[in-house]
Amino acid sequence: MFLAEIFAIGSATCIAMSALLFGELKGRVGLLRLVQWQMFAALALTGAVSVATGGWRMVEPWQAWLLAGSSFCAVVLGSTTYFASIFAAGPRNTALLFSLTAPFALLLGYLFLGETIGARQAAGIALVLVGIVLAIGLPKAEAARATAERGEVPAAWYQTLPAGIAFGTFTAFAQAVGNLLARPAMAAGVEPFTAMALRSAVAALVFVAIAALGAALPVKALKRAGAFAWRDLGIAVLASFIGAGLGMSLLMAALARGQVGIVSTLASMTPVMILPLVWIRTGTAPPVRAWAGAALAVLGTGAIGL
Repeated sequence: MFLAEIFAIGSATCIAMSALLFGELKGRVGLLRLVQWQMFAALALTGAVSVATGGWRMVEPWQAWLLAGSSFCAVVLGSTTYFASIFAAGPRNTALLFSLTAPFALLLGYLFLGETIGARQAAGIALVLVGIVLAIGLPKAEAARATAERGEVPAAWYQTLPAGIAFGTFTAFAQAVGNLLARPAMAAGVEPFTAMALRSAVAALVFVAIAALGAALPVKALKRAGAFAWRDLGIAVLASFIGAGLGMSLLMAALARGQVGIVSTLASMTPVMILPLVWIRTGTAPPVRAWAGAALAVLGTGAIGL
């Protein structure tokens, strides 16, 4: 009876676990290499399931084009900035910034679909923004000054908290666009693992093309960092299976079965789900403002979607 809701909560939990695992690879794996690993791992998992179930036979050309556009926005662009945000702002802050997906989806619906924004939705946007500011806070000048006094080299611009916030915000926007593009195809009955396999395949082709062209990108964060290690590959593959594979497939299944507002609200619970995981991983409880900010962000998403 509540299968769509269970799928949505499961998706939020999987994405939270995946973010923590990817955070372990900071400074050990370059951004471009990490995105490539994620795409191929997700493609292997979802593609195998799609072939086994025969779901690929049910995809019509117009659905494939929509899912390809969804892939470019949410996977190619969104995954790259998602990892950049994790490396710069941390998994917890990135998960919180991801809750901006609902306000962006509402604004896109208003601009391009003629949907209206009522007082409740406007209050929801405000709650999300307040929750993010409360949980993340502002960069402390004292920390920067202490770093200078110790003679440490300042972090590159793409490793700073403001850059991480910008990356995370763009990730939420890209995901909102991707969800809007995928929704008609999913509502028409595309099998969820097949949808994710197609999205992963499109993204994998893009990153293969980038690698073939030499990936001569000026941003050091996009280049490979450190020597190859099987342990790093194992962590990346596991995180990809949990997040991009299982988590996103659960989201696609939830969108296909449930009301988009309820599904989006429950799937946005990642900022709350990640807090106890961070506590278990570090042994230190997140500050009260982190819990309060995450709760406000989820409540705001609920006000927008329900």
